[in-house]
Parts: sequence; structure tokens; C-alpha cells
Amino acid sequence: MTAYIDKIKEAARRVLSEKKVDAVIGFKSGSVAMMTEPCLISSAEDVDKLVWDSNCRLNLANYAKGRKDKVAVIAKGCDSRNLVTHIIENQIKRENLYIIGVPCTGMVDKSVIKTMCPGDITAMTENGDDIKIVCDGSEKALKKPEVLQSNCKTCMHRNPALFDEMIAEPVKEQEVADRFADIKKIEAMSGDDRWKFFEDMLSSCTRCYACKNACPLCYCPTCFVDESRPQWVGKGLDPIDVRTYHFLRAFHCAGRCTDCGACEAACPMDIKVRLFTKKLEKDCFESFGWEAGMSIDERPPLDTYKVNDQESFIR
Repeated sequence: MTAYIDKIKEAARRVLSEKKVDAVIGFKSGSVAMMTEPCLISSAEDVDKLVWDSNCRLNLANYAKGRKDKVAVIAKGCDSRNLVTHIIENQIKRENLYIIGVPCTGMVDKSVIKTMCPGDITAMTENGDDIKIVCDGSEKALKKPEVLQSNCKTCMHRNPALFDEMIAEPVKEQEVADRFADIKKIEAMSGDDRWKFFEDMLSSCTRCYACKNACPLCYCPTCFVDESRPQWVGKGLDPIDVRTYHFLRAFHCAGRCTDCGACEAACPMDIKVRLFTKKLEKDCFESFGWEAGMSIDERPPLDTYKVNDQESFIR
């Protein structure tokens, strides 16, 4: 992943110098190890601030929506699919967007690495699949496939679905035996066991809303959790309110989620919130053959009508 950075900087510098765009949205180094920050570069002189590595896990489509100027976005596969969704949903005008596509080999899960390297992690370097972590002053070697984010392990679209230029040749897409295996395991549970599973899963939620703030699909001017007239959901940590928030947020993403993993990456409590949205992703794929964000020329199944649509849900 780090091998791409020179070409990313070259592309960003060129589009800014040629005034093809007003700004470039990418990543810069964070203030702590294994963290990067989204950043907006508006001058070719600042391009050297850009970084690219296996910690660029947030979805940059989140920062391009609603802008009036023309921006370039450094986009891996999931970023590009969310940009497509924003174009379809009129949050971004295609003519105001320039996509610098980057093939992706997955992002590392910082929570998994912290479990494997308990202590004070001060640095991470990578070379292909070889990762070195400096923890409590000692170096530990890891293999990237062992510490990938769970969504990256089952990602079927590592290359951008839409781009104006690619900075490298596409990577080979993964062959995953069953990307919905975890969801099928939950579906096979009894009703009581499933309820307890989600009850336990959400018991540590603090309602910080990091998941919705990181999600590129959550852009309503007023979120339902902030409404007071009527108040759809309580503001506290009552378990019913917590469940209501997560269930409604997931349904809001039905047919739109690209499983980018930004929600889980942002969760400070390491809650596996993707299990909700991935269930809806599975249902959309099985019912309509639909994967969000693959084409700007096709409307999502939930905002279109066909005479042969399944109707079992209203019977």
C-alpha cells in the first residue's frame, strides 16, 4: 500500500497545478500510531502532507458530499462505491468530482493488533504483507492477512468501481468462499438466542454516535436521534433506546451500504455493528442481485419498481 504514495502525490499535484480541481481529499498522518486523518489539500505545495498506508480505513466519500467546489478524492474500492451512491442520491454532482483510484489490499484492524501487541504501540511500518509494530520499545513482526479488518477479509471489490484515473494496475479481486457466513450463523440461531446475542453485543454501546458520524450514508440534515418533535428515540442508555438506534440506523442503510467498515473502525467500544448492515446487504443481494455503488446508471432496488418485484413482505 505504501508503494502507491509517490504516484498519489504526483496525481494530486498535477490536478491542483492544472486547476482541474479546487482541492484534493486524502489522508495525512495522525497524532498517534496506526491512525491517519482525512485532510483537504488545496495547494500543490501541501501535497507532501498526503500519506497512504493500511491505516487509511475511513471512507473519504464522507468528506466530499455537499461541497460546492470541485474536488478530487483519493478513492479505494469502497470509497468509490460510496461516491457512486452519493452521485445517485444527488449529494455530489459528477462534474464536480475527480476520482483518483487506488487499488486496495485491505486495511488493518487496530483493535486486533492491540490485542496481539498489548502495551504502548508507538510505530507501525509495512512492506507488502510484512508489518512491524513497535510496542513498549520492542519490535514485533506480523503478517497483514492475519490482522485485516473483517470487512476487508471478505471484500469482493478492492478496485474502484468508478474513477477518472488509476494510479496503479488493478489488484486481483479476492475469491471468498462465503462472504455471508457470519450472517448465516446468526440467522440459524433460535429467536431467543439471537435476541441474547444482540443484547450482549450492544451492552457496551455508549451512544457516542461515532458509527453514524463515520458512515458516508448518514447525511440527513437532522438525524432521527436528534429529533425532539416527535422524539423517535430516547437520549439515554436505556437498552430499548440503544437497540432502536442501531436497528433504525441499519434499516436506513438498506440497499446503500457497501460494507466499507467505517462504522466499526470508528467504534471506541469495538462493537460489531456491521452485523446489522451486512444482513441487509445479504438480503438485497439475494433478493435483487444488488450490490450498492457499482454503477451510476442503475437505481437501487428500494427506490425503483418492477412488475416482477417480490411482494412476499406485504402479504
